Amino acid sequence: MTHWSEVEAQVPDFAGRVQTVFDAHKHKTMATLRRDGSPRISGTEVRFAHGDVWLGSMDRAVKVRGLQRDPRVAIHSGTVDLELQQGDAKIAGRATEVRDAALWRAVNGEDTSPDESHLFRIEISEVVLTRVDGDELVIESWTPVRGLRLVRRR
Repeated sequence: MTHWSEVEAQVPDFAGRVQTVFDAHKHKTMATLRRDGSPRISGTEVRFAHGDVWLGSMDRAVKVRGLQRDPRVAIHSGTVDLELQQGDAKIAGRATEVRDAALWRAVNGEDTSPDESHLFRIEISEVVLTRVDGDELVIESWTPVRGLRLVRRR
């Protein structure tokens, strides 16, 4: 399992910029897979805490059933600025549901229980930050195997 803390340790500047873009707005877009393999887009919220990326959901949400069946997920930050100077960010990986009440409360900071909603930790397979620099599209991507890669396109 690749934790967010590993991204932060290996490429701290990149991780900081990705987190800034994710933290700029409350609502994100998440892609999961339906039972038949077709994609589903859902709204979600993402939290960076305790060295991991987390997402939560209300009880009995369709996206929860989807993640429980097939944990593959991609999350998009949305665009922070129209000129894409800060860029937009994406995190892909696998979602693992956390049912441990102490960890659930540590992440959520709430006095409720995991029986009332769902919490998933994201095992990271890829992180991407796409932005515009002058007349170039700049794509920075990181994977646990390859590390950080930078591509510039005109």
